[in-house]
Amino acid sequence: QLQLVESGGDLVQPGGSLRLSCAASGFTLDDYAIGWFRQVPGKEREGVSCISRSGGSTKYVDSVKGRFTISRDNAKNTVYLQMDRLKPEDTSVYYCAAPPSFGGCSLNWYAYANWGQGTQVTVSS
Repeated sequence: QLQLVESGGDLVQPGGSLRLSCAASGFTLDDYAIGWFRQVPGKEREGVSCISRSGGSTKYVDSVKGRFTISRDNAKNTVYLQMDRLKPEDTSVYYCAAPPSFGGCSLNWYAYANWGQGTQVTVSS
């Protein structure tokens, strides 16, 4: 069964860094683009970044461009989201997700079929 597990969320001060991990099990990560999303209570889930199956193509929402970097290590079946220069408005629960097999990289949450349980990121002094 396809499973995604996020980790790496924490409390960090503004300007700090975190690296989130999305570990896959039950399937070969090479076959899937992976997206990172975030959601705060009362707001719609927001696409943060995605990476293509090969890693050759990436997308970012404007608010994180230049601060976040997505990468993947298919040998470790893991996708990472490096988050630098964090801001209080980055506070959210972060989720990774996979689209249906061979689906492309998209920042639209409805394009994804498989979701992890989320990891909390809090940016506060």
